[in-house]
Amino acid sequence: MEPTENHPPADPGLARSLVEPLYNGRTLSTGESVLTHADGVAGILRGIRNDPELLAAAYLYSVPKFVQNPGEWITKSFGPAVAGLVTELGKMNDLSKRARSDNSEASAVMQPEALRRMFLAMSQDLRVVLLKLASRLQTLRWFVASKSPGAREFGEETLAVYAPLANRLGIWQIKWELEDLSLRFTRPDEYREIAEELDESREERLDFMQHVVEKVRALLAEHQIEADVSGRPKHIYSIWKKMQRKHLRFDQLFDVRALRIIVGTVEQCYEVLSIVQDNFPVLSKEYDDYIANPKPNGYQSLHTVVTDKAGRPIEIQIRTRAMHEFAELGVAAHWRYKESGNSLGASEAEEQRVAWLRQLLAWRSDVGGDPHKDAHAVEDDHVYCLTPQGRVVELPTGATPVDFAYMVHTQLGHRCRGARVDGAMVPLNTHLKTGQTVEIIAGKTGQPSRDWLNPELGYAASARTRNKVRQWFNAQQQAKQLDEGRERLDKELARLGKTAVKLDDLAKRLGFASVDELCIAFAKEEITLTALAQAVQPPKPEPPKEPELQVREASASAKKSKVLVVGMDSLLTQLARCCHPLPPDEIVGYVTRGRGVTIHRADCPNLKNMGDQDHDRLIEVSWGRAGDDQVYPAEVLVVAQDRSGMMRDVSEIFQREKVHVTGINSQALKGDLHMRFAIEVRGGDGMRLMLQGLRAVPGVLSARRL
Repeated sequence: MEPTENHPPADPGLARSLVEPLYNGRTLSTGESVLTHADGVAGILRGIRNDPELLAAAYLYSVPKFVQNPGEWITKSFGPAVAGLVTELGKMNDLSKRARSDNSEASAVMQPEALRRMFLAMSQDLRVVLLKLASRLQTLRWFVASKSPGAREFGEETLAVYAPLANRLGIWQIKWELEDLSLRFTRPDEYREIAEELDESREERLDFMQHVVEKVRALLAEHQIEADVSGRPKHIYSIWKKMQRKHLRFDQLFDVRALRIIVGTVEQCYEVLSIVQDNFPVLSKEYDDYIANPKPNGYQSLHTVVTDKAGRPIEIQIRTRAMHEFAELGVAAHWRYKESGNSLGASEAEEQRVAWLRQLLAWRSDVGGDPHKDAHAVEDDHVYCLTPQGRVVELPTGATPVDFAYMVHTQLGHRCRGARVDGAMVPLNTHLKTGQTVEIIAGKTGQPSRDWLNPELGYAASARTRNKVRQWFNAQQQAKQLDEGRERLDKELARLGKTAVKLDDLAKRLGFASVDELCIAFAKEEITLTALAQAVQPPKPEPPKEPELQVREASASAKKSKVLVVGMDSLLTQLARCCHPLPPDEIVGYVTRGRGVTIHRADCPNLKNMGDQDHDRLIEVSWGRAGDDQVYPAEVLVVAQDRSGMMRDVSEIFQREKVHVTGINSQALKGDLHMRFAIEVRGGDGMRLMLQGLRAVPGVLSARRL
C-alpha cells in the first residue's frame, strides 16, 4: 500500500467560513441561494448522523463551479474523502440535470430503477447518496417556502428516483418528507384534501390520542412494564397511497389514529398485547403477528386495531427497542416488500453496497477504521452508461461502445462506425465505465465487422452482441444462397422448357413449405436435376382402379402378400422428404396419384395429421433385403456449445462413420450453436452409431435425427 500524505481532519465550521464569501450573491438554477442550500443540507444531515466529512462536503458542494483545481484545494484543506464526496455529488447532479432537461424522451424512459442502481454503482463512497438525498430534500423545502415555479418537475423526479432510493437505504427521516413534499407539488388537489381532513380533526385527534396514551401508560404501570408509549405520525403520502391501493375514503382508514408501544423484550410484547386487548374492544381481523412470522425483509412487530367506547379505530404497534431500531433507523431492507412491483430485482453486489451504507451511517459511533476500504471491496457486475438524451443503459462489466450500440437498438449496432465517450472519440473496443455518456456514430447503411466476433480483439463483451452479429451474417449467407438458388432454378427450368411452371406448386411437389426453402435447397444441391425434371412433368391421369389394386397389379409379390417391399419395386416407391425414413425404421406406404407409393416413417407428423379419406390410401410396406447396405438421405440436428474447433470435431465423426455430408446450415441461438446437416447414411446401425459418436463429442448438448 502506497504511503499517503497527512491531511487535517474535516472541519465543517471551517468549510462554511471559507465558502461564505465565495457563495455570496450566487444562486442555483432553481433560484435558491447557494449558501442557503448548503446550510439546509448540513442541517438535514446533522439530524441523521454527525459526520464531519459529510457536513464539510455539504458546504463545499458548489466549490468546483467557482475555483480552479477544486479537487487539489479541497484535498489539501479537508482530505481526500471530502474531495471524493464533492466529485461524486457533482456527477450525480449532472446525471439528474441531464435526465430532467430532456422532457421529450427522458421523462418517458426515465428508468427509475436503473437510475437508482446507477447512483449506487457510481458511488465510490456511498455516503454521497445520503448527501444527494439531503440536497434534494432541501430543494423541495425551498420550493415550499419560496413558491417558485418548476416544483412539479422536481417532485415527479423525486417520487420516481430519490424517495424510493431513500426507502431502499432505510433513511426514513428523509424518505417520508421527500414523499409528502413531492405529492404536494405533483397532486396538489389530493394533497390539500387530505391535509384539510387531517387539520379539521387535528385538535380533536390530539386530545383523543393524549387520553389513550395516558390510559395505556397507566395500564402498563399497573403491570410494572416499562415502555415508551407515543402517538405514531401518519404521513400524507402514505395515507394517499393506502387510499389509492385499497380504494378507501379517508374516513375508512383505521390507522389515522395510531399508537406505538416500545418495550424491552419479546415476552413483554405479547404481555402488552394481552393487556391492550383485555381493556379495549378488538377488531380481530386487523391483527398481525410479525414477530412469530416476520415479513420477508425481516421486519418484526405486533399490529392490532382496537376501538374506543365511541367505536373509533386505533392502530397499535408493539415492538422491542431492537425491532424499532431495525425498522426505523435504516437497517431493515424495507424496500423488498414496499417495492415488490418493480420488474428489476437487486443484485447481490447492490445489496452489499446498501448494507455497507447502512453500517456507514453508524460508523462514527463505532471503533475506528477505514470506511472506504469495504466500499472498494464491493464490485458490481454491471456498468451503467447514458445516451446523449439521458437514458440509462445497463451493460455487463467490460462492455464496449459496440455492446452499447446493440443494447440501444440492433440496427444501430449494425451501423456502428465510431463512438464518443464524454465527448471524446474512442476506439470501439474501449471498456466503458459507469456514469459515462456514450454517443454512437452510425452510417446511413452498413454492416457489422467479423472482427467483432474475435474475442482476442475485445469488441464484444456481451453474448447478446455476439449473437446479433452472428445472426446478421447467417441472414446474409441465407440471402446469398436464396439468390443463387433462384438463379440456378430459373436457368434449369428454362433448359427444360418449363418456365411457366408455378414455383409454389413445384415447392410443394418436392416437399418444401415455401419457394424460398426450395431455392436454398437447390443452391445447396440438395435437389438433383433428375428429381427436378420429374417434378415438373404433368401428373399422369389417375386410373379408375382402386389404389390398392393398382399397387397389387404392379408386383407379383404384392399380389401374394399384400405387402409392398421397398427396394424390389423401386420404380413404384420413393422416400418421403418430410421424415427421411431409413432401415430399420418402422414404415408406412402412402399411395399417391400417379407417382407410386411414398414411404414415410410410422411416426411421421404428416401421417398423424392427415384426414380420414387419406387414411384409406395407407398400405403396409417393409424394407427389402438390401436395405441395410444402401445409402439413404437424412437430416441431423446437433446443438453444441459455441467453441473454437466444434465444427471440426463434429466433421471427424462423419468421416469416421463414412457418412457423406451434402449440406450444412448453422446458426447461433441463445449462445449455443445449432448445426443442421443433410447427410447420406447407410441403413441398419449406421444412424445409431453416428449419433452415439456425435453425442460423445465434448461440448455437444444434443444430437438427434430430424
